[in-house]
Order: sequence, then C-alpha cells, then structure tokens
Amino acid sequence: MASNRPAPEAAYLPSDPDVRGYDEQPWEEWNPTEESVRPVRGRHRVHKKSGGGLARSSTVLGVGVIAAVGAGGIATAQDGKPPVSISMPDLGAVADSLPEATSLPGVGSLISDDSAGSGSGTDAVTAAAPLTAAGVSSADARQGTTDAGEALRARIMQQAENQQSQADDAVRTAAEEAAVKKAAEEAAAQQREAEREADAKAAAKKKKEEEARKAKAEAERLAKLAKSFAIPTSSYTLTSHFGDAGSMWSSGHHTGLDFAAPTGTPLKAVHTGTVKEAGWAGAYGYRTVLELDDGTEIWYCHQSSMSVSAGQKVSTGDVIGRVGATGNVTGPHLHMEVHTAGGANIDPLAWLQGKGLNP
Repeated sequence: MASNRPAPEAAYLPSDPDVRGYDEQPWEEWNPTEESVRPVRGRHRVHKKSGGGLARSSTVLGVGVIAAVGAGGIATAQDGKPPVSISMPDLGAVADSLPEATSLPGVGSLISDDSAGSGSGTDAVTAAAPLTAAGVSSADARQGTTDAGEALRARIMQQAENQQSQADDAVRTAAEEAAVKKAAEEAAAQQREAEREADAKAAAKKKKEEEARKAKAEAERLAKLAKSFAIPTSSYTLTSHFGDAGSMWSSGHHTGLDFAAPTGTPLKAVHTGTVKEAGWAGAYGYRTVLELDDGTEIWYCHQSSMSVSAGQKVSTGDVIGRVGATGNVTGPHLHMEVHTAGGANIDPLAWLQGKGLNP
C-alpha cells in the first residue's frame, strides 16, 4: 500500500494563513515523526458564535422570513443558483429581542388598537399569529379571511365583480338612453304626423269652407242674375243639344239648342235688349235676333209668327214671337242660338246656366 506521507526530500510549505513571512524562511529538510504528523482536519480556523451574534442573526432571519411571507408567502430561487438549506432557530428563545409586532410590514394592521396597548398580550398575539396571515387587512379579517393568498384572490375577484358590475351598468345605461332616445324620436315623429294630419284636415276644411263660400256667393249672384234673365219658352222638351252631329244640319253638327213645344207657344226675351233683326232667314224660317247690352246675340228660329220689329227695345220676359215649324225642320220647336259680341257660336245651355237658369 502506498504511504500518504511525503518523501523526505520534499519541502514542506505551511498552509496555515496565519503564518506570516514563510516565503522568506530558508528551505530545510523535514523529517516527519509520529508527533509531527497529525490529521490536517481540525487545523482550520473556526469562528465561534457569541451569544449576542446568535441573537442578532436569529432576529434578522426571523424578520426576513416574516417579511417574505407577508409579501405573499412565496420565496423564489434565482435561476442558475443552487438551493441553500436554511435551518430555523427556535424563535421563542429570542422573542425578547424581536421588534414590536406593530412595526412589521403587513402585521401591524392585524393588531387592533385595544390589543396594542395591552403590553405582554401583544407579544402573545404576535407569537400566536400565523406567518401566512401577513398582508391580510382588517377588512379581510372581519370577513373571516386569514390567508394572504386567499385575501388577494378575494380582492381580485371583488375588483373583477365591481368592474363587471360597472360594465353592466354602463351597458344598461346605454340601452336605457337608446330606448329613451328612440321613444323620443318616435314621439316626435308621431307628433309631426299628427301635426301634418291636423294641417291637412285644417286645409281641407278651409278649402271646403272656401268652396262653400264661393258656391254660396255664386248661387247668390246667379239668383240675383236670374231675376233679370228668363228661359225663352215654356212647356218644352230639349231634343237636340249644341254640337250634336247629323246630316240634317248643313254644317254637319247642331249649332244651337232645340226646345220642342206645341205650335203657338209664346217665346220670351231672355234679357233686356234691342231687336236687331226680325224676318225670314231661309233654313231658319222666321227668325228674331235680340242683341243684349254686352253685344251678345240671341237667335230665335223657326217661329210661326213674330211680335216685334227691328230696333225695338224689349225687357226680360216680353213675348217676341211664337213656336213654329218654318224653315228646315221636322216638327214645331224653338231653335235657339247664342253668339258672342265677337261673332263666336257658343253652347246656349251653358250660357243660360251661367245666368242662373237651368232649362
């Protein structure tokens, strides 16, 4: 077996760091003996721990542990470093050297004002309180929460519920505002529609009233005018109207209004005027032309006899002749024509109606 002892010729270099100036000493031969050869183990310097040092280390360690747990109860190792084993000393032995519990972060809030002034009772509460309760507020404690993680979770859930409640309130408020706005718009639209209907009804009523007023005024005018005009004969039947087409008329259509009546029925002046002509007129037979004050001419044709002469003044209702069948006729009747002052041939029925007469 090989020996662990160094060879006699090897130089011995002391490894004790307390040896000073060993490199200045001369080299000499070393002859180990049983007395000089001792285990190297145990020759290293050991620093003894004093009583005060232990107390200080324990205090710092306890405060660090409590602060770490108060921050969340979780210690995380840095990446790339090996874990370090920590031994926990008996904290009860150094309780007297610990600082006041109320001065520790996260712990002071757990101790009420009443217990803080009770002296040694405060130390008992501090020693009995679990480290995981660090960071639990008095409000959490009142709710029965004693775990810091649970308290944090509860606060986060409460904040989330509050935010969700606020979001729901915002959505509900927006929906209510939209509903109110829509209802207001619908009400405004209904109001506008009602106003349009009311305006339309008012306009229709006004128009109807205006038409009624005009109709009444026209009726009054025609009634008054009718008193100065007269239908040219009586006991008659209207047989042919103005504009009727037929081969019996040389122009191809009827140019007047025919009043069929028995021969000898009196013919009357429709209005005050002057007799312009009275005599034979070919196909018209015996004809009387009455000129009114505005220049309008009234022709009385196919008379059996005439009662007036040219230049004679007549009044409304005066007899100017009699119904007959002279000229180009198929039976006794009055052929009445109306000519304007400009010579235009117009519808006698419309002219009579315009004077308030309805033959």
